Amino acid sequence: MSILNKKMPLLSGDMQDLSEYQGKVVLIVNTASKCGFTKQYEGLEALYTKYKDQGLVVLGFPCNQFGEQEKGADKEIAAFCQKNYGVNFPMFSKIEVNGDNTAELYQELKVEAPGIMGTKKIKWNFTKFLINKEGNVVTRYAPLTKPEALATDIEAALA
Repeated sequence: MSILNKKMPLLSGDMQDLSEYQGKVVLIVNTASKCGFTKQYEGLEALYTKYKDQGLVVLGFPCNQFGEQEKGADKEIAAFCQKNYGVNFPMFSKIEVNGDNTAELYQELKVEAPGIMGTKKIKWNFTKFLINKEGNVVTRYAPLTKPEALATDIEAALA
């Protein structure tokens, strides 16, 4: 069963059916505007721009659970991403990735691709999950892993 069988709100407030990304390679990332890794938006946008015509989509999910680094409302987050990083990939409403209110998508991602030593927790902002064209999780990347380091895996998934 595809991990993309959900509807989630975009920063615009519109609902997005993730199943529309079935058949594409998807990179899912929990993001934050005031994080030491925030500059990764540049690399994520570069990947999206380079590979979107081949079938890649990047999905950003703002999260305020790590050091309160994403306090803004959806409109503020959207403006920040556009102004500072020219983000054109889909950005969703703020979610929780750990704890009692974890979004269903992240509950499934953590089961399908646990972290180091089998942990089900998301360690920090900019944890990344690569999803294949069938909607299955291929792998999980740590926050320290820069987006450009994913190019080989993305190209393999697109092939």
